[in-house]
Amino acid sequence: MIRWHLCAAALALTASLPAAAQEQPLLFAPATAPHLEGEIILPTPQATNTPPESWLRQTGDLQVRNVQQATLLPFLPPRNLATGEAVLVAPGGGFLGLAIQDEGYDVARALAARGIAAFVLKYRVLATPADFGKFMREMVAGRSGKPTTLHVPEDTPDFSLEDARAALAYVRAHGDDWGIDKMRVGMMGFSAGAFLTLTAALKLPANERPAFIAPIYPRMTARDVPADAPAMFVAIADDDFLMAPGTLGLIESWHKAHRPVEFHLFQSGHHGFGLGVPGTTTAGWLDDFVRWLDLNRVKR
Repeated sequence: MIRWHLCAAALALTASLPAAAQEQPLLFAPATAPHLEGEIILPTPQATNTPPESWLRQTGDLQVRNVQQATLLPFLPPRNLATGEAVLVAPGGGFLGLAIQDEGYDVARALAARGIAAFVLKYRVLATPADFGKFMREMVAGRSGKPTTLHVPEDTPDFSLEDARAALAYVRAHGDDWGIDKMRVGMMGFSAGAFLTLTAALKLPANERPAFIAPIYPRMTARDVPADAPAMFVAIADDDFLMAPGTLGLIESWHKAHRPVEFHLFQSGHHGFGLGVPGTTTAGWLDDFVRWLDLNRVKR
């Protein structure tokens, strides 16, 4: 099943998908903001010139757009399972919104069940029309190749990176409260969240970078990678539009820098598979990540 997140897959890159997929309806509906007990407000500025925060559902899964204030939501493991590691989880959405349930809350719960403290980052994104009807018309227009005001940025917005930087610092500063090893705070991101994860790993000062990263279905183009870049775990499906022929530059960049990298290319699963698509090998990727993390913990 192709999932239509608020992302490039639903906009400019739709033309690369089969005609039958393009004809599927956009199953978005307005939703009430959930009550999130324990949510932490990060010390970054509120969004300016942005419509009010708006929640919606896509085939039942919660998403959010026009994020006003960056927050963290902790998902802590049982004490008897805790490894001492933490992962900042950044949902995707093309920096136009966040697929915060299936690429955030669901992933964080699964990590916590495996002993890893997880923190879902609700980061600031680009503004979209306040009116839900207008927002939907713009989404449909972009999906059909018509003019639209919704455009996926070429690079990580500065305010999104600022939120990730603050989140990493907050988790480290309060690590003792949660039984977290401050030297083992990593970051995992999906689609645009993967882009944010890579930007944090490559652009932040060395002492502020995540200790390890897991970009899941990221943009696979080459990067300038420093000699002290974090170890990286990558997962993507071969039928993802970001896996065009010759796009293994990201992996090659880590190789050239002589940095640890593990790469999982799944036969199928499309873009936006979240915790995995039943009936495909993507369904087991999180356990692969945990095994990789366990091995790297032993080596350090």
